[in-house]
Amino acid sequence: MGPSRAVAVLVLAVTTAASPQEPAGAEATFQHGVAALKDGRLAEAEKDFRQVLERSPGAPYVHNNLAIVYQQQGRHREALAECREALRLDPSYAAPHAVMGGSLLALGRTTDAIAELEDAVRKLPKERLAREQLARAYERAGRPAAAVDQYREMRDADPGDAEAAYELGRAYLRLSEWAMKRLAETGGGSARLHQLLGHNYRVQGRPDLAVQEFERAAAADPKLPEVHLALAHIHLAARNLEAARREVARELEIVPESAGALALARAIGAGPRP
Repeated sequence: MGPSRAVAVLVLAVTTAASPQEPAGAEATFQHGVAALKDGRLAEAEKDFRQVLERSPGAPYVHNNLAIVYQQQGRHREALAECREALRLDPSYAAPHAVMGGSLLALGRTTDAIAELEDAVRKLPKERLAREQLARAYERAGRPAAAVDQYREMRDADPGDAEAAYELGRAYLRLSEWAMKRLAETGGGSARLHQLLGHNYRVQGRPDLAVQEFERAAAADPKLPEVHLALAHIHLAARNLEAARREVARELEIVPESAGALALARAIGAGPRP
């Protein structure tokens, strides 16, 4: 995670005004540290924040910003210590949970990271990077459906954001891959696995392979719905009307009330025969 992204997630952490009890000059030093942090001058930012804490050790937001510095330097255990101190001083302060989640994830403590990031998202639902880190934590924990939920929230918050839409698409792909793997593990020759492979090949524009997989699915489970309907659509696209009619008829034998099959049967029946 680059410096600019880490700073962007925690606007609240870097804009809090100094308390009236702080010595004169502490606010200016703090703001100088904020500017250094935003510019990636981490050693300078660390020096400024430490200086502020020497003058005013009871400022939780300064501890949080120092934690961000440590996190960007890869000093994750020190970052965690600063976050804990910030929360000790102000248990209602939400930003440290997001910083802690990022450092815990970097340390391989995925379960703990998820707990902190879920807390951060509950308290800061509009904070994009907190959701993004939570999604990555879910992926690492083998929970792709939960990751999809977070990326969908990001996309819905800003429908015009191409990056959010891209991440959601990638999340759906990983969920599909996970589902295929689970199907293979529970039964490599299952009808559902062949059906899923058929749909994937069809989306990829590889109809010959799609037909093979759908036919394997039908052979594995002759009563599986939607397989013959998919075959009918593929044959119709190839202008093989007799094969399309045959597959629609088989689909209607399995699901007589299928609206999709009935509509396709009417369309094929109205078309010219070869």
